[in-house]
Amino acid sequence: MRITVVEHGADAGLGFFAEWLAAAGVGCDVVRPYLGESVPERADDGLIVLGGEAAAWEDERYPWLPATRDLIRTSVEGGVPTLGICLGAQLMTLACGGSVERGEHGLEVGAREIVPLPEAGADPLFAGLGPAPAVQYHGDAMTRLPEGAVRLATGDPYPNQAYRLGDKAWAVQFHPEAGAEIFAGWTGESADHLTALGYSAEELDMQVKEAEERLVGTWRLLAERFAAVVRSA
Repeated sequence: MRITVVEHGADAGLGFFAEWLAAAGVGCDVVRPYLGESVPERADDGLIVLGGEAAAWEDERYPWLPATRDLIRTSVEGGVPTLGICLGAQLMTLACGGSVERGEHGLEVGAREIVPLPEAGADPLFAGLGPAPAVQYHGDAMTRLPEGAVRLATGDPYPNQAYRLGDKAWAVQFHPEAGAEIFAGWTGESADHLTALGYSAEELDMQVKEAEERLVGTWRLLAERFAAVVRSA
């Protein structure tokens, strides 16, 4: 079984998921359109769309986004197991009829608590997961979910943190694949911007590092469950 992975930037790769999915018996074929690789028209076994610095509507700056939204839409409609992460979640939201806008509360960044909703109790990925930290780094927000979406998790200040669409497609606003090393790379590149917004990159890095054991304990299970969906499909 092979999962097609759309990567939007060299600093926003699969992270922990590469190891976790491989251990669960699922391989990954990574497509890097920012290097000129073409986004495929279909994903056969599974699809993961990762995060990145783009806004989900910035087609002129990131010309592969329309093809990525088409791939997501085709996968969701075809019952292909699909997981959108951060930007990937926002692209899924737009592709399937929802809305994404600049977040009215500004940047959400650091290790922030994600709270499963009652609907998560019967979900193949989220069942049994309690409140847990998750890595966040986004300024846009999913403000209206696609028709038929089942909201699975919430948070503060942005309530739409995870949802399921149909039986085999999930969108998560946070970064279950990221740990302290990846996050420190992001804050290192944007330290001046964070300082201007009143954040300390060092404090944010420490926050994520201190939460890493819980991050791994929670989100490895989600990755393994997604791999199980791929295998069973």
